[in-house]
Amino acid sequence: MYFDDIEYIELCVADVASASGFYSGRMGFRRVAEGGPETGLEGRRSVLLQQGTLRLLLTQGLTPDDGASVFVERHGDGVRDIALRTKDAVGAFGHVTWRGARPLREPVKGVDGEGKGLLQATVATVGDLVHSFLQSDAAVGAFLPPGLVPCEAVEPPAPAPFSGLDHLAICLEPGTLDATVRFYQHVFGFHQSHEEIVHTHQSGMNSKVVQSPSTRITLPLQEPLSEENPGQIGEFLRRNGGPGVQHIALLTPDIVEAVRELRRHTRFLEIPAPYYERLEARLGALDFDLAPLRELGILVDRDAWGTLLQTFTRSEHPKQTLFFEVIQRQEARGFGGANIRALFEAVERDYARAQA
Repeated sequence: MYFDDIEYIELCVADVASASGFYSGRMGFRRVAEGGPETGLEGRRSVLLQQGTLRLLLTQGLTPDDGASVFVERHGDGVRDIALRTKDAVGAFGHVTWRGARPLREPVKGVDGEGKGLLQATVATVGDLVHSFLQSDAAVGAFLPPGLVPCEAVEPPAPAPFSGLDHLAICLEPGTLDATVRFYQHVFGFHQSHEEIVHTHQSGMNSKVVQSPSTRITLPLQEPLSEENPGQIGEFLRRNGGPGVQHIALLTPDIVEAVRELRRHTRFLEIPAPYYERLEARLGALDFDLAPLRELGILVDRDAWGTLLQTFTRSEHPKQTLFFEVIQRQEARGFGGANIRALFEAVERDYARAQA
């Protein structure tokens, strides 16, 4: 198929300077490029950040009718564009629109931020989330969006704990999960790799994961189990004003050190003590020290291939929507199926705490 990797994730933000400070100062991202009206970026200001192979494009609209401003007005700061790299933007756009994707921008020739040739197109997905298709002469990881110019190399004040992106989790309206999975299968050529159904005392969710053939594009899709008790997925949908990216999962080679550093200035979801008391009974004998995992609230799961370590930040978003997962894979290919209920209940407690 046409897509096998994510070029960047664009977040629309109310204040690009503040958002850039958060991601560099707390999360260890490095400023790569920036732009605004003075560099030819009309009506907006953007900063491109990078850590490992993951790139975040932060965009602030400077006028009320700019697309970034409209997005923030509807949803607050959040992910608008999961931009996909392709070797054939015209062919990709024709294929996906023929198969049912709604076109937003037909392929347009131009130049990127370094003057290299560029073809760019955009289609709609769920809610206000879009996919841009980027065909660039720039090397992978060296692409600069149009209107941005390189920054002077400045190391971030926080260490860089992440090597790249693991996945993006998207919350959907009740009853739309299967149709969205079919959309990614039929239109984009992705495959379904995992499925989980989670029940809690209050609610639950149904989740299915779609992946590109390369597995470098991974999207867990999740909907409430019922409209009567929509739970934390429904709460996200209400606060976000519809479907959208709930969390960004960041891959790390050393989760203990990453979380220890992040906890200096980032709040994490609380995991109850009984989770760790039952862990060895569920997984069998553990060949690592459980003490730092218990101390830092790190969850553990195993699948047929290996061990997965993961934990989740509390949302710093004014609407308590977007948050982050920190994940370390020791050969594991799953998504912590046995941990999802613990996460689900922790997010529900966090919402309840925010409302108190």
